[in-house]
Amino acid sequence: MTVRDIRLNRPAAEKALARVGEIVVTRDAKPVARILPYESSSSTRRKRFDATEHLRWMESFWRTRDPGPSSDELLRRDREA
Repeated sequence: MTVRDIRLNRPAAEKALARVGEIVVTRDAKPVARILPYESSSSTRRKRFDATEHLRWMESFWRTRDPGPSSDELLRRDREA
């Protein structure tokens, strides 16, 4: 397939990729690239975000650290300067 064929007929290109497993892209009847199906590198799923667990982590993280001035305080200081 040419780049133009793929661009203008994306659904047909996707079907061809699913059927054949590879698309060879040509320019002036010479192969220039291959398109392969994407394979996820990770076989394990990410854990679903848990807000309570994240809050627990944040509380333990910030327990020993000074949070510093708030963004409102920084804006106030900047406007006064």
